[in-house]
Amino acid sequence: MFALVDCNNFYASCERLFRPDLNNKPIVVLSNNDGCVIARSNEAKKFGIPMGAVAFKYKPIFKQHNIHVFSSNYPLYADMSERVMNILQQYTPDIEIYSIDESFLKFDGFEKHFNIREHCLEMKDCVGKWTSIPISIGVAPTKALSKVANRVAKKFPTQTKGVHIIDSEEKRIKALKWLAIEDVWGIGRQYAKKLRALNVNTGYDFTQLHPDWVKKNMSIVGMRLQRDLSGLQTLELDEEVKDKKNIATTRSFASDLMKFDDIRERVSTFAVECAKKLRKQGSYCGYVIVFISTNRHKQDAQQYSKSTVITLPYASNINNDLNTYAILGLKRIFKEGYKYKRAGVIVGNITPMTSQQLTIFGNEGYKMQPLMSAIDKMNTKYHKDVIKMATQNPNRTWIMRQGKLSPNYTTRLKDIISVK
Repeated sequence: MFALVDCNNFYASCERLFRPDLNNKPIVVLSNNDGCVIARSNEAKKFGIPMGAVAFKYKPIFKQHNIHVFSSNYPLYADMSERVMNILQQYTPDIEIYSIDESFLKFDGFEKHFNIREHCLEMKDCVGKWTSIPISIGVAPTKALSKVANRVAKKFPTQTKGVHIIDSEEKRIKALKWLAIEDVWGIGRQYAKKLRALNVNTGYDFTQLHPDWVKKNMSIVGMRLQRDLSGLQTLELDEEVKDKKNIATTRSFASDLMKFDDIRERVSTFAVECAKKLRKQGSYCGYVIVFISTNRHKQDAQQYSKSTVITLPYASNINNDLNTYAILGLKRIFKEGYKYKRAGVIVGNITPMTSQQLTIFGNEGYKMQPLMSAIDKMNTKYHKDVIKMATQNPNRTWIMRQGKLSPNYTTRLKDIISVK
């Protein structure tokens, strides 16, 4: 049996940990630079605050309903996530940490020795006691069905006590007939639209489609999902921590930028940050994507958004290489006369440093590795980028706008609560 453990409204729950006065009060958490709503408590959802709501547009509603607004406090969330995951690992050795607030657990052979429901209720109570983070648990014979079971547990907390088990064909069919097709794990917005057009409206309808159609139109991934939802174990735990397929550094600017040199400085900084991330995970990249865009929320302003892909002549993670090609990409897409609000650099075609394909001409990046290593050590030692590229502003550091930031209660000594 598989279990999907999900922390309920995780970011909002973390903000309540050291603020008991916020229990049962509406809470929203904002994205980087306090841009959009990325988490809502159940109380906030009742006021119709949608996910992704633009913060400044909803200010009157926040004020009207006395909704407590917080900036993202990622150090706090990451620390609480680690604590929850450490507790879960005490209940089974087979665990896949799926995201900051979700984990798949596998209970192989537990049915013979444990009452699975009692085991999960005990696990739920332990997480609640030790961290005060509420969780929901869905249990089923496959990973995809455990996701469905978790949705049931979360939707009907009174009846399920936060734990729902799909352990019969009757329960499987009932749950899938209840689940809307767009809520099925792995079914994106475009697939849901296509399936709705075929009168496939629920998870159960999806399992009734001919496998050949699913394979042709949704690839092998869709076929595996269909088998898993049909109760045929197809998806296994992914226990390895894999390197990222893409690495991105994107930012919204503090104010609109119109000059090429100002945006070039930002893009240069983003490219160097991507190079640093590549070296940290021991990888090279094969291409660089650069994008720029105006503020889409300013309807009265001229809008422009563009991206371009630059294929590197050889795989690299050297600051100078990524910086050179990122600026080349910016020159391709930059247009005068627009007020730019956001830019970013994304690197892809990531390969391990141990398997680099050398070329006959050029590609002397390997000679720069000792220098890059020394720069990384210096910047790490002094906790800031003391060594920069010449195209970067030496006096500028990027500071996220976090006007509603809560203290780092568990990760910073000066923020630890004093008990009087």
